[in-house]
Amino acid sequence: MNAGRMVFSQLMDFLPLHEFRKCVARYDGDRRLRGFSCLDQFYAMAFAQLTFRESLRDIETCLRSLPVKLYHMGIRGRVSRSTLADANEAHDWRIFSDLAHALIDIARPLYAKEKLGKRLRRAVYVFDSTTIDLCLSLFPWALFRQRKGAIKLHTLIDLKGRIPCFVAISHAKVHDVQALDLLVLKPGATYVMDRGYCDFLRLHRFTKEGAFFVTRAHKNLDFARQSSRVVDKARGLRCDQTITLQGPKTSLRYPQPLRRIGFIDPESDKRFVFLTNDFRLAAMTICDLYRWRWDVEVFFKWIKQHLRIKAFYGTSINAVKTQIWIAISVYLLLAIMKKRLALPQDLAQILQIASIAIFEKGPVFEVFSHESTTTDITTNCNQLSLFD
Repeated sequence: MNAGRMVFSQLMDFLPLHEFRKCVARYDGDRRLRGFSCLDQFYAMAFAQLTFRESLRDIETCLRSLPVKLYHMGIRGRVSRSTLADANEAHDWRIFSDLAHALIDIARPLYAKEKLGKRLRRAVYVFDSTTIDLCLSLFPWALFRQRKGAIKLHTLIDLKGRIPCFVAISHAKVHDVQALDLLVLKPGATYVMDRGYCDFLRLHRFTKEGAFFVTRAHKNLDFARQSSRVVDKARGLRCDQTITLQGPKTSLRYPQPLRRIGFIDPESDKRFVFLTNDFRLAAMTICDLYRWRWDVEVFFKWIKQHLRIKAFYGTSINAVKTQIWIAISVYLLLAIMKKRLALPQDLAQILQIASIAIFEKGPVFEVFSHESTTTDITTNCNQLSLFD
């Protein structure tokens, strides 16, 4: 990479411009250009995510204080608060949604060789959702409860690299289990979900399409035990059974046998009962798969703590979704850069370093290197020494 280019520009090199232009053309994003394109909007919003800007005025103040550098950042339009607000309102959020999915297609192969704890050859995904609270007086369209507004972020995470494979944004009133209908299942893959997704009609679709699931059972589950397998109780296992559902509705919704595994966590002494349609994996491996479900919670916690998806620059549905999709795109760009440049830092450290070095010039891998490239200014100093 050119040593004279800014870190921001080198990070944006990982953005597939040809795919971005396809997304813009697909939704006619630059139909009313008005001197500020979709690409200008993305660069400005990505800058805001990388440097933790608080508001549109904050973005405008920072960028307009360095007018010479805007061209080298790739921003051709004139940055102003009103222009950026209009772009967030007018440019279709699906442009940035499609861009994020294009980045997912780039990032996933980079992390495909990451090893899971049990060295499983099959793909393992975790599906969950998180609620993003909104002020009801500013976002009246997001009415969730009587005095609360919110939206939901439904996410499918690939356990190899914590890369989101599927993301959907919905109203908070949409039940989590309804998001299962949006998933395109991969035969042979395992999907790990919490107890809230225990809908047997929808779970039966996994079996019919050749996919596996691991979830928790409800306490009032009506079932009949068909057979049992020997378990190692020293490791916390309590039972490993083949069952059939006996409820008048559940037996029709899922007529095939299920596997029921009882487990007591030695650390918390909490009892878990898992349901799965996988009869091949060891019982302890099923328990470990559910333990890895925490990775999706780590992802939600990461983007909420390090990116701006809890406070928004606009109040419309389009502006909110645009900001969330650009935040996810920034996360993916950092993940792609980390892998392609083999950076030793984790994503949080990379983001922190990038936030203060965004306008620095020099090879980006040197910015994230532990070795200092500065020269010793005292070796050829003309100033006299204070002490001999």
